[in-house]
Amino acid sequence: MEIKFILNGKKMQVDAAPDLLLLDLLREKGCYSVKRGCETANCGLCTVLMDKKPVLSCSMLAVRADGHEIVTLEGMQREAEEFGSFLADQGAEQCGFCNPGFIMNVFSMLEEMKEPTEEEIGEYLAGNLCRCSGFMGQTRSILAFLKYKKEQREGGSDR
Repeated sequence: MEIKFILNGKKMQVDAAPDLLLLDLLREKGCYSVKRGCETANCGLCTVLMDKKPVLSCSMLAVRADGHEIVTLEGMQREAEEFGSFLADQGAEQCGFCNPGFIMNVFSMLEEMKEPTEEEIGEYLAGNLCRCSGFMGQTRSILAFLKYKKEQREGGSDR
């Protein structure tokens, strides 16, 4: 089946087998941040944004991307670098395997909620699994990032 979609800002036109998973198509197109983890839609490693909403690419057929905009971490390098420094500051990067899916969900959350509470952060990110930590460092990094962004908006911080 021929599908057309936008991937990280570039128009794409591909022939996709009816049973091809979006995860596999994205990796074929060089988006190696999209990872296969549990293959049961439970870990969040394969999270990408479709029309600015998080989706699990391991459980979505590629043909469903037809007519949509897909963004992977490769399409958000500047934002990911900025947030990644907060992960590192809080010692939350550890092995880094879960970071791409986690970061995609963080940016989606920040689109939906401008100032989430610690409880809201935990609820929103509950679908992301990290085998290295209990997400305390990740939560601290998000809270520090939110504080930094708020200070930036108010004109009071340079990082």
